[in-house]
Amino acid sequence: MPELDRNRLENLLREEEQKFYADHPKSYELYQRARKSLQGGVPMLWMIRWAGSFPVFVKEARGAHFTDVDGRDYIDFCLGDTGAMTGHGPAATLKAIAEQAAKGITLMLPYEDVISVGEELQRRFGLPLWQFALTATDANRHVLRMARMITGRPKVLVFNYCYHGTVDETFVILDEEGTPISRPNNMGPQVDPTYTTKVIEFNDVAALEISLAAGDVAAVLAEPVMTNIGIIHPEPGYHDYLRELTRRTGTLLIIDETHTICAGPGGYTAAHGLQPDFLTVGKPLAGGVPAAVYGFTQQVADEFVARLDVNDSDVGGIGGTLAGNALSIAAMKATLENVLTPEFYEKAIALQEKFTAGVESVIAEYNLPWIVKRLGNRSEYWFRPRPPRNGGEAAAAIDHELDRYMHLYMLNRGILMTPFHNMALISPETTQADVDYHTRIFRAAVGSLFD
Repeated sequence: MPELDRNRLENLLREEEQKFYADHPKSYELYQRARKSLQGGVPMLWMIRWAGSFPVFVKEARGAHFTDVDGRDYIDFCLGDTGAMTGHGPAATLKAIAEQAAKGITLMLPYEDVISVGEELQRRFGLPLWQFALTATDANRHVLRMARMITGRPKVLVFNYCYHGTVDETFVILDEEGTPISRPNNMGPQVDPTYTTKVIEFNDVAALEISLAAGDVAAVLAEPVMTNIGIIHPEPGYHDYLRELTRRTGTLLIIDETHTICAGPGGYTAAHGLQPDFLTVGKPLAGGVPAAVYGFTQQVADEFVARLDVNDSDVGGIGGTLAGNALSIAAMKATLENVLTPEFYEKAIALQEKFTAGVESVIAEYNLPWIVKRLGNRSEYWFRPRPPRNGGEAAAAIDHELDRYMHLYMLNRGILMTPFHNMALISPETTQADVDYHTRIFRAAVGSLFD
């Protein structure tokens, strides 16, 4: 089993940085210009973390590829970190957007398409009632408010190193001694999340029992499979026990499918027969147009309405002026009906299996202590010998320098992986040739480290 030479890695990373600067002069020029008007030279702060020290500026994107301002073509395995999982500019979605834009973009009134979308969400996810938001973050915020209002309880339970967008209550982790603390990168929290939130490790049944026994938790907020700290699958029977225990303790269960929608047309919930009280999902639903939804049971609806003063419904912290706007709804309807179909998942998952097999073949060839984890049309390779059981184990295994090298090596050769992870998504437009090219470049990257 080869050992990674850290000095070699450092030198190789420096070479890749130099190559990136040399190959992207126009992106660098735009970045320098952007720094005069945009904080950090980027439209969103996290973009300062791109592996090349500045981001590639995109000229145009179509399907599973995009071209940057320097004329370089890329296979896009990032796909907007799920937001463009449909591929860039699916034809049916573009047509719906153009038609709706000519008729009205946002109205603060309902229209017939919204009913069609609600009926399709019922069919896919099995929950009877739905509402709309612009992001899954907002959807999660809204259902947490509903859960606290219904139960009268103050606390939320999340899992260590979970990901639910920018929901304040979720920025809490366990320290090395297992004590809940605000995440070190939690910027200016309004309230210390340890006052609002309990946090435990995923797959820990004993911790789950202890946390819910006090009867002060309004809701458990969970991805059915953890995804933003690697792909961490639930152990056999874990979801069954989670559902049984939440019901026994009067705790509401929220399943966030924003990333796990990669598992199938109805997400992991439909694929594995989960029975949440709430379900939230966003990102790819409208083919890249901002849109999110949250659904809930009839019992939840009845209990919520019983406590709702209709005169306060517009100032209670749930909803938004642009939520459910006509453009998002039209894009969502077209995407659900024509893009995120069973045929899409069948094709994309089959290609993802080949992608995973290609990576695993290189790992086996070099006898490396690395793994690949897959969920639907999403996979991620990790530089550790065994799958992590929870977020704490996964976080301890992160190798930032090696992550950055692999990402930058790929980027310099026309492959975009999801930033800060080695995660790949397959879209309807991804081809076998794209997958084979990744395997070839992945092997070259490994060879540069160990040959």
